[in-house]
Amino acid sequence: MRTVVRSLRAAAWWVSNQVRHQFITRNRRVAFGLTLVTVAIAVAAVHLSAWWFSPGVMILPILCGGLLLWPRALRILFVIAAICLVYDVAEDKAGAGIVATIAVTAFFADVLSRTRGKLGTRGLRADRMMIELRDRIRIQGALPELGDGWGSAVVLRPAGGSSFGGDFVVSHSDGKTLEVALVDVSGKGMDAATRALLLSGAFGGVLGSVPREQFLDACNAYLRRGKAVEGFVTAVHLAVDLASGEYTLLGVVPDLAGVPDVPEEGVLRRGDAIMLYTDGLVEARRQDIDEGINRLLGEAERLVIVGFKTGVPDLVTAMQRAINSSDDCALVLIWRS
Repeated sequence: MRTVVRSLRAAAWWVSNQVRHQFITRNRRVAFGLTLVTVAIAVAAVHLSAWWFSPGVMILPILCGGLLLWPRALRILFVIAAICLVYDVAEDKAGAGIVATIAVTAFFADVLSRTRGKLGTRGLRADRMMIELRDRIRIQGALPELGDGWGSAVVLRPAGGSSFGGDFVVSHSDGKTLEVALVDVSGKGMDAATRALLLSGAFGGVLGSVPREQFLDACNAYLRRGKAVEGFVTAVHLAVDLASGEYTLLGVVPDLAGVPDVPEEGVLRRGDAIMLYTDGLVEARRQDIDEGINRLLGEAERLVIVGFKTGVPDLVTAMQRAINSSDDCALVLIWRS
C-alpha cells in the first residue's frame, strides 16, 4: 500500500513539475487560456442555444491573442480556432460570412502581434510607452520659470492631430540667461516624429552645455556625422539676458563654416515680446510666404489686448485655419512685462 502511495505521489509530482515547466511563461499561460475559451465557444455553439453562443464569438479570443501573444503562440491559436470552426461548419452552425469575418480578424490580429513583437512588448505596454514619450516631449518643450517681469508660452501642434510631430522646443536657464531652440525636422507628423525624438534629446543635451555661440555649430556637426541623408533640419536659437533684456537670435544656415556669424541682436523692454515660429504657421500652397508672415504679425498684435498667455493658442488656431495648414506648427512667445 505504501509503495502505491509513493508511486502516486511521485506521479503527481512529475505531472505537476511538467505543468509548471510548460506554463512557466506568461505567454504560454495566456495562450492556454485563450485556447480553452476558443474550444468552449465552438462546442457551446453546437450544443447550447445559438442565442448565447455563436461561432462568431471566437473573434474575441483571437483579438485578445493579437494583443497578448507572441506571433508563434498566436498562430497555434489560429490553427486550433480553424479546427473549431470546421467543427461548427460541419454541424451547420457557421456559414461563409462568419468564417470570412473570423479570417479577416485573424489577419489583423497577426499584423498587430508582429508589430508589437518588433517592439518587444505585449498588451498595451507599447501604447503606454508612446504616451510616456509624448508626455516627456511636452514637458521638455515647456520653458522654465523666468522670474518676475517675464512670461512665456509654447504651442506645439503636430500635423493631422497626431501626438507626435517634427517640430520641437528645447530650453535651458541658469536663472540669469534663457536659451531656447525651436527646431523643425523636414517632413511632418509621424514621418518626422522619429527623427524629432532622437534630435530633441541630443539638442537638449547640447543646449546649456556649450557656450551659446557654439550651440548651432555643435548641432550642425552632430547632424553631419550621420551616415544616411534623411532630409534636413532647420533651427533658430535665442539667448536672452533676464536682467537686461538683451537678446541674441541666430538661425541655422546650410553650411555654418562657410557663412559668417551674423546674429540678430536687440533689447526686450517692458511691454516687448519676441516670437519664434515654424513655417507651418505661415506657409501655404499657392501663397507667398511674406503674406503668411504679415498675417501672423497682424494676429499677434491682438495679443497685446487679450493677453499673451491666454491668446497664444488662439493665435495658432487662427493661423492654421487661415492658411489651411497641413504641416506641423510650433510657436514660442517670450515677453517682458
